[in-house]
Amino acid sequence: MTGKRIFISIQGITFIIGLFVFSGCGYTSRSMISGQYRTIYIPAFVNKIDITRPTDTESKYKIYRPFIETDVTKGVNNYFLWDGNLRPVKSNDADLTLKGEVVEFRKDPIKYNQSYDVSEYQMNIIVDLVLTDNKTKKVVWEEKGFAGWTNYYTSSAPAPAVPKTESQAVTDTVTDLSRRIVERTVEQW
Repeated sequence: MTGKRIFISIQGITFIIGLFVFSGCGYTSRSMISGQYRTIYIPAFVNKIDITRPTDTESKYKIYRPFIETDVTKGVNNYFLWDGNLRPVKSNDADLTLKGEVVEFRKDPIKYNQSYDVSEYQMNIIVDLVLTDNKTKKVVWEEKGFAGWTNYYTSSAPAPAVPKTESQAVTDTVTDLSRRIVERTVEQW
C-alpha cells in the first residue's frame, strides 16, 4: 500500500469511530418536559401527619417534626431553581401547579451497637403529590407515598462512621425528596 492509501484508510476508520463515539446511546442531559412548560407554581405543602393516632408496633417510629412542610416546600422550590428546567413562580398563573401533602415522617432504627443503643437510623419523609397543567386543568401525574430518605449514624456509631445530628439528617432527607420530586416532574411522563 502506498502512503496515500494508508492515510485515506486511517481517515475512514477515524471517521467511523467518530460516528460511534459522537452518536452516543440516546443519553441527554436535557429535560424531557414539553417546551410548552416554562413555569411551575408550588403552593405550600400541607402537613397531613396524624399526631392524634395512638401508637402501635407498626407506627411507633412515625414521629412529628414541627414545620416539616415548610422545609419541604422550601427544598422543592430551591431544587427547581437549581435544576433550571422549570422556573418556580409565586402565582397559580404558571404553566404547571405542583401540590403536595406531607403524610408521614419516620425515623427507623437500622443498626444497634454492643450496648443496644441505636447507632444508625433511616429517616423518611413521605408525601402525596399532584402535578396539574393549568391551561387544560388536567392532572399530568399523581403520586401517593412518594418518599425521600437518608441513613445517618448517631454518636453511638462505631469509630469509622461519621455521626450526624437529627437536624442534619432532616436537611439531607428534604434534599433527597426535593431531588426526586424535580426528577419526577422534568423527566418523561
